[in-house]
Amino acid sequence: MGVNLLWLVPGVVGGSEEYTVRLLHGLADLALPDVDVELFALDDLRRAHPDLVARFPTHTIGLRGRAKALRVAAETTWLTVEVRRRHLDVIHHPGGVVPLFTGGAAVVLTVHDLQPLDHPENFSRVKVAWLRAMLPRSIRAAEIVLTPSRWAAEQVEGRFGLATGQVRTVRHGLEPASFGRVAEDEVERVRATYRLPARWIAYPVITYPHKNHVTLIEAFTALVGGRSDVDLVLTGGEGPAEPAVRAAIASSGVEDRIHRVGRVARDDLDALLAGAAVVAFPSRYEGFGVGVLEAMARGVPVVVADSTALPEVVGDAATLVGADDVAGWAEAVAAVLDDPGLARRRSQAGRAQAVTFTNWAAADELVDAYRAETRGGRLRRS
Repeated sequence: MGVNLLWLVPGVVGGSEEYTVRLLHGLADLALPDVDVELFALDDLRRAHPDLVARFPTHTIGLRGRAKALRVAAETTWLTVEVRRRHLDVIHHPGGVVPLFTGGAAVVLTVHDLQPLDHPENFSRVKVAWLRAMLPRSIRAAEIVLTPSRWAAEQVEGRFGLATGQVRTVRHGLEPASFGRVAEDEVERVRATYRLPARWIAYPVITYPHKNHVTLIEAFTALVGGRSDVDLVLTGGEGPAEPAVRAAIASSGVEDRIHRVGRVARDDLDALLAGAAVVAFPSRYEGFGVGVLEAMARGVPVVVADSTALPEVVGDAATLVGADDVAGWAEAVAAVLDDPGLARRRSQAGRAQAVTFTNWAAADELVDAYRAETRGGRLRRS
């Protein structure tokens, strides 16, 4: 099997990078004797993920991530030649697009979500035009299409007229370390580093429009009045919605209690999540929502939007609120803050839900898709 990682620009492609890297680590952990996987990637992968490269035969091309046109060209030239030369049975494209030439191997495609088609206003015209042209063609070229949630699978099936079963779900999965408890001294360290109070509400995402930060800021403003011991912590880099987020904070009247910590080291992020009283996730659109899963794995109560794939991820372990219901968000978050019994039940239920999402389980789902190809069980369109 070959995995095309030429699209994976470390630190740029976001959640799809975490998903793919965790999935491949899970696949390596399975150590299956009948599954041989080779990676095809940019040189940057060796620097960003040396532990992953050490676990698989990895073939790299001397391109940097910013050279997008050259990366696309390499997929249709260099990668095609490599697939043929190495006599690969299956080539997996986890980046959402199949290149013009596939080298003759069976094609597995991962589509993380359809947001650029569903909400083109959130993306550049160039990206929307590219995906409108390439995505239908890519899906036609794939024998099997993978998505990270059943909700995303249904969207792909409905938009592109695929029968049930032609799209398979390969969920996000967490490595075993994600389920451990973060040491209290680590939580105290980040509390001191970021000058936080005894309790805080966390939202760990980049300021993209669909992440809906403004609703959470307005809800926090409404609930914080009688609670002097709780602040709001927003992690993640700056995205296209940054001006609106800054304006909402400036007009909130509680600007000094909203902490923008930006991109932080993984250890800091783990401690900020583990120490939070609540993780609030008001996103309007998620193909999965791995930040919610990470919080539940740490035993943190979560409140999430009742939209897209989020209810599927949390099951019965979280409070669901309409994405744009400011009063509902204020009420739901306040309930967890003010009721220790509710917080404890949400914590326990979240851990129980999260433990079903391991990278080993996700890798098993991936291997099932690969084996369907090599055993001649290709899924045909009607």
